[in-house]
Amino acid sequence: MRITRHLPNSSILQARARLGVVRATELQALGLPQATAYRRSSPGGPWSRLLPGVLMLSNGRPTREQQRHAALLFCGADSMITGIDACRAYGLRALPEVSDVHVLVAHHSRIQNREFVNVERTKRMPRPVERDGIRYVPLVRAVLDLARRWLSLDDIRALLIDAVQRGRCTIHELRAELDVGGRRGSRLPRQVLKEIELGVRSVPEAEALRVWTEAGLPEPMVNPQLYDDSGEFAGMPDLYEDEAVFAWEIDSFAHHLKPGDLARTLARNARYVAFQIVVLQTLPVRLTKDREAVIAELRAAYEAACKRPRPSIRAKARASAQSG
Repeated sequence: MRITRHLPNSSILQARARLGVVRATELQALGLPQATAYRRSSPGGPWSRLLPGVLMLSNGRPTREQQRHAALLFCGADSMITGIDACRAYGLRALPEVSDVHVLVAHHSRIQNREFVNVERTKRMPRPVERDGIRYVPLVRAVLDLARRWLSLDDIRALLIDAVQRGRCTIHELRAELDVGGRRGSRLPRQVLKEIELGVRSVPEAEALRVWTEAGLPEPMVNPQLYDDSGEFAGMPDLYEDEAVFAWEIDSFAHHLKPGDLARTLARNARYVAFQIVVLQTLPVRLTKDREAVIAELRAAYEAACKRPRPSIRAKARASAQSG
């Protein structure tokens, strides 16, 4: 005759299973045999197995929060989440959707990648920051753990610009973390930090700066404030060369989607005309898809600016973004 094992009281189960996720050993401590727990977690059962030794007390699709919690249970008490999930927890938005949960573990750990868990070993385990019951690495570490793994310069630009522009961290903090973290994967993040120090505020602006350099033009100012002799504001172009009083604006279609955007751009251009500032407007997509033509246009517009008498315009450099 088969003996039926009664499940622990549901309130007791939920108390042990945060977000409905629990270690099988926790259930054993409550008197539920391991065989029973795994039988209920088999395909078609009322529970589900998320990771070796980690169960979910339901059979639906786990939420991202449940996956994060399960990953930490699987990787151990000293583990913590880094990368995209950590950056998102700190409020950053320039992030793609991914399936893996990136977990940091101590260098001596024997935990391996499993299912949706991407394990990274490190000799520099930081002090964790707990948010909503989940252990995360500090923001600066999370940002650079992610940036070091990315090969796309534009992705790294979007990430670091977002972190600095939102005031989540400073250029100094990011550079200090790069210095102690070794050279692996640091080249592109360092390049992006230099761009941000110049005042670059977006991925298109960063690419425009590269195109400007390729065109052989004198070093530009980035997002300076322009005034006439009376102190009247004339504009704040993306890139600007002061000797020629030449401005370059990178204007996307998306920039004109909201009500009033187009009107503001037209008013801006009218100010440039009124103050005799030569301005070139370029769509971001052309910076890569039509690069040679853009370089030719840039040189021609700059030469035209040089040939006319210089208007009385002075430029005030924009303060370095969060360099502290």
